[in-house]
Amino acid sequence: MNNVLVCIKRVVDSSGEVVLTDDGQAVDGRYAGFTMSNHEECAVELAVQVAAATGGRASVLTLGDADATEQLRSALAVGCTAATHVVADPSRFGPADVAREIAAVVRDHADAGEAHELVLLGNDAADSGDFQVGIRLAYELGWPVVNGVATVRVEDGVVVASGDGPEGHETYRVPLPAVVTVLEGGVEPRYPTVPGRMKAKKVQIEERTPSAEPAGAKRVRLLLPPPAPSNVQVLGKGPEAAPAVVDLLEQLGVLAR
Repeated sequence: MNNVLVCIKRVVDSSGEVVLTDDGQAVDGRYAGFTMSNHEECAVELAVQVAAATGGRASVLTLGDADATEQLRSALAVGCTAATHVVADPSRFGPADVAREIAAVVRDHADAGEAHELVLLGNDAADSGDFQVGIRLAYELGWPVVNGVATVRVEDGVVVASGDGPEGHETYRVPLPAVVTVLEGGVEPRYPTVPGRMKAKKVQIEERTPSAEPAGAKRVRLLLPPPAPSNVQVLGKGPEAAPAVVDLLEQLGVLAR
């Protein structure tokens, strides 16, 4: 039996235009709405799969304000059976602070007889791209860590994690307990059904306060990449442009000579 803890974060929906806050410290979500990242959706799916395959249970955790309950309920609606909410202003917490709070939950749950043998996270935060929490958490707990994988399974007390690396497909085998960060693409996240949503509403969410004062991210500011340049070539006007259009289509391989 393997109990899995999957960590998620309430982030701005970046499917539209990305806008930063005035101080450049975060992505502004006032007009975009909120969700969880694609990486974390896959991590939730893998947590549910591993728990089901080993007879364990999948739990979900987040650190965020009261509104982050929405993302916890979404994870509960697709198969997680327990949820923990560290209620705090996420903008005050840097990666080291978040890792410390997750580790505190893992230790407290173990002391209460509800140990987590595997912790899954998204590979990086969709809003700040820190790429740090999973590694910092592993150091905090003294557990092995595998980063940026697409699939995860457990066989005889060993985590088998696979994904694409710089030299091709890679597979890692590490003993439990372990920390793994997940990239999207390895599994298809399931979407909540109406019965699943109704069941999720009835789950009592464990609420906690932070275990220590946060040090903060020490971030100078976020920067948006410059817009991609675009070039426009005017081929002509009216019927006189027809030969130029034909030549262009032939260059593109749309028309055969």
